[in-house]
Amino acid sequence: MAVLTMVEAIRQALEQEMERDERVMILGEDVGKLGGVFRATDGLQARFGEARVFDTPLAEAVIAGASVGLAMSGMVPVPEMQFLGFSHQAFHQIADQIARYRFRSQGRYPMQITIRSPFGGGVRTPEMHSDALEAQFVQCPGLKIVMPASAYDAKGLLLEAIRDPNPVLFCEPLRGYRLVKDEVPEGDYTVPFGKARVVREGTDVTLVAWSAAVQLCERAAERAAEENISCRILDLRTLVPLDVVALARCAEVTGRVVVVHEAPYTGGFGAEVIATIQEEAFYSLEAPIARVTAPDTPYPIAGVEEFYIPNEERVLAAVRRTVGTAA
Repeated sequence: MAVLTMVEAIRQALEQEMERDERVMILGEDVGKLGGVFRATDGLQARFGEARVFDTPLAEAVIAGASVGLAMSGMVPVPEMQFLGFSHQAFHQIADQIARYRFRSQGRYPMQITIRSPFGGGVRTPEMHSDALEAQFVQCPGLKIVMPASAYDAKGLLLEAIRDPNPVLFCEPLRGYRLVKDEVPEGDYTVPFGKARVVREGTDVTLVAWSAAVQLCERAAERAAEENISCRILDLRTLVPLDVVALARCAEVTGRVVVVHEAPYTGGFGAEVIATIQEEAFYSLEAPIARVTAPDTPYPIAGVEEFYIPNEERVLAAVRRTVGTAA
């Protein structure tokens, strides 16, 4: 194994899958000559040619709509939305065409499309670049939602996504691109959807998170351990499909749960997590389930985003309240 950053693992997955399957194509804004604004596709156009890695206009609806036609023609497009916040410009194509077409055609036209898109705070982006919109796409039946938190998972889940006959939204944490690094096998492997990962064992409280919030929970758990609070951390990996069994099991083990995500509080996917635990493990709960999220406001200017997205102090405070040790 080699130690890779998340963006290196993503690039390796794309390169290996393009080598394995000549139907795989990459399209999007600046993905070709420039190699992507974060260099996730760096060098791929030079290796595979402009017919398989090509730049598009600054038009997200065109990127998504063109991918529908490519998939219907038997190709395997991997379009990139340069930032998830820009996906609103293509929401009608993603929700009404990509997510539904396999169902609408009774399987005649698989939508083997993987939409890659970075998102998330902590990197001082302009407006509409860091928004966490995952919960909006969860309400698009037919679309799978993948949220890797490690380089290992980023590669394995991306390979799984590209090979899936169903469409996948693959969300990549901006601040994880180069800050997250771990051991990644050089060869071929996949990580199955719907299988959450226990990142840390614990007995007092379970922290449920996905994407960059997983590393945040790890740091908060280290600080909680100094106060003799044992935190279990569950990385969901995928929101659709959701690992209901793992959620219920973790709630049963600790009896207390804190959900952490970067999206706003109201209607965030944390609400779905809480509802699922209430349905599946209600009698195991010893305290109300807590949420640590962004507030219900538009994403702020870069200079104050540290007060907007969850941080260690807020997670630790929720942990203390949930286990009953808050002052």
